[in-house]
Amino acid sequence: MIKKFLTLVMFEQTLFALPFAYLGVLFANGRTIETWFWVTLALVAARTAGMSFNRIIDADIDARNPRTKDRAIPAGELSVTQVLVVAVISCVIFVFSAYMLNRLCFQLSFVAVALLISYSYFKRFTAATHLYLGFIEAAAPIGGYLAVTGVFYTPGRFDAIPFLLGGAIMCWIAGLDIIYAMLDIDFDRREGLKSIPAKYGKEKAIVISRILYALAIVCLVVVGVLAKRKDAYWVSVACVAIVFVYQQKLARRPDRGAAIKELFQVNTFVSPALFVGTFIDVVIKY
Repeated sequence: MIKKFLTLVMFEQTLFALPFAYLGVLFANGRTIETWFWVTLALVAARTAGMSFNRIIDADIDARNPRTKDRAIPAGELSVTQVLVVAVISCVIFVFSAYMLNRLCFQLSFVAVALLISYSYFKRFTAATHLYLGFIEAAAPIGGYLAVTGVFYTPGRFDAIPFLLGGAIMCWIAGLDIIYAMLDIDFDRREGLKSIPAKYGKEKAIVISRILYALAIVCLVVVGVLAKRKDAYWVSVACVAIVFVYQQKLARRPDRGAAIKELFQVNTFVSPALFVGTFIDVVIKY
């Protein structure tokens, strides 16, 4: 059962999402083990809760979609009740982790839970669902930053760094999700579900995805300049840019299934690359 559940919430992607939050911690110069521990626990719990709610809310849609009909709930391998229990427990762990960080994180944790639950409903109403997903993922680096600072700003000085980090993640994830949604263009149109590929078609969707990817790089460049990052960070940004170019090339391949599978494989290098470059720059002090 544990293996089935880990597959259901795509736990391997949670591991690659951790660097999102770690970027915020590093940029805020967080050094204590306690901070890193609670940030890690908070992100794992939040993503587990989000994926669990998504699988529950979309269970009927997944059952009708040939691509997703074999997921654990539609296939009868896990019940809605079982997944809901894990989702609720994950929310409790997430809120408690935020409480252990600081007051602001604790207060914002309830907003985050609402966002995690509401995301799955967006594709029923608007094609902007990809941007909403990106907005939720942007909470990771912003949350990591706030876990260290405990404030959005200091008197007389607004700190744009966490929001630029969040903007980079938001644009990247939204652009990636647009490409992913191309797998379900026909199904989404038939079911009346909203997505940018279903609304505008493949070609326009790829253009929008490219623009979002470009904006992600712009955010990473601006935050690097503002934070006065050094060579290791810029090398990591260059690596990410190369991955982005390759992903956009994959998006145009006629065999969507194989192309998107490879796209997600190369995508796993993005967050570790950013983390390693930033870690070397901030911690190792070369």
